[in-house]
Amino acid sequence: MSVLNIIRMGHPTLRTPASEVAKDDIVSTSMNTLIEDMVETLEDAGGIGLAAPQINLPIRLAIIQVPGGPSRYGDIDSAPLTVFFNPRITVLDPASAGYWEGCLSVPGLRGYVQRPQHVRVDYLTRDAEEATLELTGFLATVVQHEFDHLDGRLYVDHISDMSLLMFEDEWQRYHQDS
Repeated sequence: MSVLNIIRMGHPTLRTPASEVAKDDIVSTSMNTLIEDMVETLEDAGGIGLAAPQINLPIRLAIIQVPGGPSRYGDIDSAPLTVFFNPRITVLDPASAGYWEGCLSVPGLRGYVQRPQHVRVDYLTRDAEEATLELTGFLATVVQHEFDHLDGRLYVDHISDMSLLMFEDEWQRYHQDS
């Protein structure tokens, strides 16, 4: 396993819609190795989610692993490592809430983003099996953030008030507890 390079905002792959992954490719040895490398990269970077476009692979693959408990996002629920191939989100309730989002591909910045808080995700697992998750709250925000990468979008595209985009140091100093 190895830690992969995370590309940053400005790299064209981050603005390119990703391609679907064929079922036969999902269960390949090379894809399993890629997933393990993505997990190691995510843990090394201290993040909670990573999409393949962030490592310069324009395919519809994202992983999420949330340790839970007190964090920079407040007291959050944990989520085990989940691998999503070709995910589709359906908003089940348009009521939204905001979180201060950060991104491994937009280092050093944080921005306040409002997103729907009740979604369903249909996807293929790492065994190429169909699966569905219904998510609310913070985890609904996390999947929307990660899956945006699969469509060539970044969280900064969703900030409605640009005065709520700031350097992380300033966010910690003035806004973290709000």
